[in-house]
This record gives sequence, C-alpha cells and structure tokens, in this order.
Amino acid sequence: MGARPTRSAKIRTVRRGRPGAARADRVAVEEPLEIRVEGKGVAVVMRTPGHDDDLVSGFLLTEGVVRDPGDIFEITHCRSSDDRSREGNVIDVLLRKPEGVKFDALTRHVFSATSCGLCGKASIEAVHMAFKPLRSRFRVSPRLLHTLPEALAKSQAAFRETGGLHAAALFDADGNLLSAREDVGRHNAVDKLLGHALRSGWLPLDRHILFVSGRTSFEIVQKALAARVPVVAGISAPSSLAVEFARANKQALAGFVRGDRFNIYAGASRFAAR
Repeated sequence: MGARPTRSAKIRTVRRGRPGAARADRVAVEEPLEIRVEGKGVAVVMRTPGHDDDLVSGFLLTEGVVRDPGDIFEITHCRSSDDRSREGNVIDVLLRKPEGVKFDALTRHVFSATSCGLCGKASIEAVHMAFKPLRSRFRVSPRLLHTLPEALAKSQAAFRETGGLHAAALFDADGNLLSAREDVGRHNAVDKLLGHALRSGWLPLDRHILFVSGRTSFEIVQKALAARVPVVAGISAPSSLAVEFARANKQALAGFVRGDRFNIYAGASRFAAR
C-alpha cells in the first residue's frame, strides 16, 4: 500500500468533565494530492495516502477520460513544487491519446474536499457525462446482500484503528469480496476501488456489486455507472439525486443494509431471488 493511512496523535479522553491522562491514539491521515494530466493540473483532492495510482486511475475513469487500462501510458509520482525533497503528493498521468481530452471540462478550479467530490463543478449537469444507461440483466439475491456489511467490516483495517475512514468494496455475483479500499473521502474510496478494477482488467463490472460503508451520494452512483456496476448498496441512506440518477440509468440502489433488512430505492427487479 505504500504510505501509512494512519498516524499517532496524543489525546486526552474527557469523562464527565474530567480529562484523563495523555495517551497515544491513531488518526486517519488526510493530505492533498494534485492530479495532473499531460503536465496540466486538473484537480487537487484531499485523500488518505496509499493506492494513489488506483485513485488517479479511478478519477480519470469516472471523469470519462479513460475507458480501458491501455488508455493510460504512464503514471508518474512527481516532487512537490513547494518542497522538492518531498515526493508522493503530485501525480502526472500520460495518456496514449491525449489529444482527445477536453481539459476545460475536466479541470476543477477549486480543490475537491473529502466530503464533496462535486466541489468546483459548475453544475450537476457537468457531471452527467456520456455514460449510457445499463443493459445488464444482472440480479442479486436479497439474502446475499445481507452478508456484505460483515464482509466489508473485516476488510476495514484502518477504520478499526481510527474510526475515521470510509470504505468501498466490490463483490462478485456470488458475494465474494474481490477488493476493498479505505479513504477519508467516500468518493475517493470508490475511485481507488474502481481504479484498481480498471488496472486489473476487470471492466466492465456488469455482474458486480458496489457496497459502501456510509451514505450513497449522487457521485458514487455516477462513478458506479462509469464502471457499468448494476447494483449499488450502502450501510446508510442515499441522497434524492442518487435515487433519481439510479432510476434513470437502470441501476439498483439499496440503503440501510443492516442486519436482516434493507431499503430498495431503485431497480427493485434486480433484487429477485435466484
């Protein structure tokens, strides 16, 4: 994984108004990553270091810049412009066919915060890119969906240390966990996961399930569509726009997947017993 996703911090726990003795605790690391394409800065994302190549690959996939691992010629870790001795927080991507990139549409003029992957976008319409609705007839058993939270929890090593990271996991049709990623930003965790799938040659993910540890935003569902994921589910609630987007693109969307229940917000026909 490279860089550590957590680090030590001194804390004091206060109980009933009385602070205890100082002790060490673990906190999630959050640092900026500048993403460049062909030397041109297109985004600065606040992320947890680690799996940065996956993060950048997933970002470019879900932005519609690349569709195949062969579209990426090289990913280079550059030295920071303000600290030449420090490497790792600037990445430059060289493409096989850079002439097709619309940089004006891609560039985010303010940095993308951990809580909002849409910051800097002029409008929601700017994110509705040319990803066609799904045609996959993939269905998943409701019983299978109930097994996903526990499987995801077992993969969240950094969360167990800190309690401060989001997670995203990819499951196959039989409920097998293929990969999982953690990050302080929920959309970053999804980009890391989908970037890994892209670089592994797994796309299209038209017989897979994307499961996230928190709420499901519009951008998470949009990213899933870019990778052709037909079923998106989460432990918490989806947003109204996520529901609308999933319905429009023939994706299944489930929320509050906990214990022996979950809510279906879109694509009920995909949750049929097999």
